[in-house]
This record gives sequence, C-alpha cells and structure tokens, in this order.
Amino acid sequence: MPSRVRRRFRALFLVLLLPAALAAQERDLDLVITGGRVIDPETGLDAARDVGVVRNEIVAISREVLQNRLKQGGVLLDAAGKVVSPGFIDLHAHGQSEEANKYQAMDGVTTALELEGGVPRIGRFLESRAGGALIHYGASVSHGGLRLLGIPGVSEVAEGVLDAESTGAELIIEHANLLREANYAAVEDAETVHEAIAAEIRAGGLGIGMAHQYYPGATHTEIFRVFELATALDVPIYTHVRDMAVSAVQEVLANATATGAALHIVHLNSSSLHHLPVTLALIKGARDAGVDVTTEAYPYTAASTGISSAIFDEGWQEKLGMTYEDIQWQDTGERLTEETFNFFQQEGGTVIMHMMDPEMIELAMSTPFVMVASDGMPYAPGAHPRSAGTFSRVLGRYVRDQGVLSLPEAIKKITLLPAERLQEVAPLMRRKGRIQIGAIADITVFDPDTIIDTANFEDDLTFAEGVAHVVVDGVPVVRDGALVEGVFPGKPLLSRFTSE
Repeated sequence: MPSRVRRRFRALFLVLLLPAALAAQERDLDLVITGGRVIDPETGLDAARDVGVVRNEIVAISREVLQNRLKQGGVLLDAAGKVVSPGFIDLHAHGQSEEANKYQAMDGVTTALELEGGVPRIGRFLESRAGGALIHYGASVSHGGLRLLGIPGVSEVAEGVLDAESTGAELIIEHANLLREANYAAVEDAETVHEAIAAEIRAGGLGIGMAHQYYPGATHTEIFRVFELATALDVPIYTHVRDMAVSAVQEVLANATATGAALHIVHLNSSSLHHLPVTLALIKGARDAGVDVTTEAYPYTAASTGISSAIFDEGWQEKLGMTYEDIQWQDTGERLTEETFNFFQQEGGTVIMHMMDPEMIELAMSTPFVMVASDGMPYAPGAHPRSAGTFSRVLGRYVRDQGVLSLPEAIKKITLLPAERLQEVAPLMRRKGRIQIGAIADITVFDPDTIIDTANFEDDLTFAEGVAHVVVDGVPVVRDGALVEGVFPGKPLLSRFTSE
C-alpha cells in the first residue's frame, strides 16, 4: 500500500474512532479521586491529576477536575494533599482470612497472595475465599504439601489430609508425628508428585511454592527436578531457600540458570542475615547475565515461624547466632528461656525471632530490584507487626523519615515490580500495579506526611495510619481512613492455564 494511501486510511480510521473516544470521555463516572498527586511507576507520571473510574476500570486521568462527570450516586474521594498510587501488591501473605484482610487493607494492600508455601489444593482454597474477600487473593501450588504423595508410608495419610472435606485438621493432629517425620524423608515417587502439581497449576495455581528449609529431606536432585518441572509447565518457582547461608541461594540460582525456570526468592533478608551483601551480589550478577530471578524483603529486623519447624533442629543457636532470649512467644510476647522454649516446642505454636541487623534491612530497601513483601502471618492478636504495617513502614520510616529511598522508588517496589513478576503466569497483572487508562481500579491513596505502621512486638496488632482510601476492583474498602463495612470485592488471581 503506498504511503499516501496509508496516511488517508489512518486519517479515516481516526475520524471513525473519534465519536467513540469522545463518548468515552463524556460518559458518567462511577468513582472519582480528586485533587491528588498521582504516581504511576511505569510511565513515570508524578503530577496533580484527577482519576475517573467506570465499574472496575480507570478510564480518565485528567488535569481537569472530573467531579462534574460523576454520575448521580457515584463516589467522590478527596485526595488533596495525598498520593494516589496503584494498590499495593503483597506476594507473600500467609494471612488469608477476612480478619487478616482488614489489617492488610488498612496498610494499603489491594492484593495479598500466598506464594511462598502455597496451598496443596487450589480449588478448595479459592472456594473458601469466594464472595467473602475484602481484597484480591491467590496462591501458588504447595510443593511441600504435595511431595508427601511421593513418600512411601506417608502417601495414603497425605491423600486423606489433602482431600478431607474440612481443613483436615483432625487428621493432621492424628498423624502429626508421621507428617513431621516426612519432612526428613526423600521423595521416591517424583512422577506422582509432579502430576499432582501440574493438576493444581491447571486449577489456577500461580506457580510452585517451595519452602524447602522446612523439609530438609528434600535432596538437591529432588529440588532440581522441580525446577525442570517449572520450566516444562512455564510457571515460576517461589522459594524459601534450604538454609540461611550463601550456598542455599547459590543452589537455586544454579538450578534456575541450568533449567531456565523463572525464580523468585522470598524474604532474602531473613534467609541471608549478615550474608545479605553477598546474596544480593549473586542475584544481581545472575540478573545481569539474563537469569529470570527476582527477590523480596520485609522492613523488620525480626522473623516469625513455627517453633516446631526444622529451623529449630539441633544446632540452631550456633547456625543462626541466636540465644533463647532472642525468641519471643507470639501469644504472650514473652522472651523465652531454655525451659520455656522446650515446653513450647512440644506444645507447638508461633514465635518471633529477633535476628537481623538494621543495616541489612536498609540495604535491602535501597536495592532497586528488591521488592517489598510482608511475609504476614495468619491473623492472631500478637502476630508479627509485619502482618499489619509492612507497606506503611516502608513509606513512613524508610522513605520519609530516613530517606533510604525515594517515594517513586518505594511505590515501584510495592506495585509495579510485583505485578511484573506475575504478569507472565497471570496476564491480568498487566493491568495492575499501574495508574493508567485501562488499568484495573485497584488504587491506594495515602498521606505521605503521616503514613506509618503502629503495630509492635509487644502488644496486639493495630492498624497502620495514614492510608486514606483503598479501592479494590473499583469499590472502596477503606474510605476516609476507616474500613467500609459489608463490601467484599476481592477476586481470585488465577494462572493463565485456567482459561486455556
């Protein structure tokens, strides 16, 4: 086609398109956010704009005031003096309940995903959240849970636990010792395990969750074969590496390099401790060489886990450089002694581990490719404060108070980078983590001068401060700094394979 004809064709196309474009500009808006400083981490927009929403989609980002386009009964959110950001995306949230969602929403989170450990039965998980989620949800497939199917003497019990109509809690209690021992056993029937993982990916799993520090029986060969499986399925692996050592990060980087699997290393701060400068250098070198690897950190110097887990196997004090006094019992806030540690280890429960240096957290927060994720625990009154304040802490303490990173840099770490990590396996993420025309209306509005976490290690959880409005799928779930009652707009985030 001659260039002159092409130009005429384009002009005619634009003329035909103009009425539709004008109609889109003039249509009534369901929701308007007015007077705010809009920051879009992908385009670099950082300016005063009004944002207009129709149903669950951003349709207008305007220098002009959009209030006059708000339809009768529409929602007007005042953002004067505040930042309008994409909704915060948490890749690592063990709190998957309505109560946990309240604290997450008040921290600006619009999507909270269980990717580290994952869940063994995706369908059952999705069914349990349907219609009652304040924010968006989703999960990876649990390698740790499904590997039980490949261990002789355990597989039949495991099938009963995984397929129980309820949570399987009674079966877990009945066979607790057997299931705990299985963590130290090797898989012998890898084919059955891999088939089960593939089935759960087809059910919507967002990749493979592989927390193999919790099951030391997993050999290097077993883990390598899971990387091969991830490549064959074309899904990411989200891994809690096998030890708090440089070699553990080297293992998964080598596997990703050899197989081509996409890799996300969770909570690099607590997996690396004082080795963080080295592990960051390893990851940067791999990324520069073309390996698809990402990582995350949370902005606290304490970790949290089960007191009966393999992390506390014999020799833990020397390996971690910790004492009993560094361990805090979640339920009471008390620091432990040898006597109370041994008692609670038999009883089982959750502890908080004071184990990291502040300088390492600052390093993680200031490293451009490190995302922020909470590792938030299931809701409990005395749970780790990261369950309620991770993102507000980053924006308040590390951006405003300490200047460790800029506001746009921090927003990118908690919105765009997580969306980009997921958008290949879950294409809907291409429309999240952004304030752009056509993006899903997951939006957080916060006051950069007052936002801060309030939860601590001694008291019960408390809401973060400074988040003014949170919009999930076009619906306000936080308005004027308070939760909106009776709304559950959260939807599942599913792998692309569910529609293939």
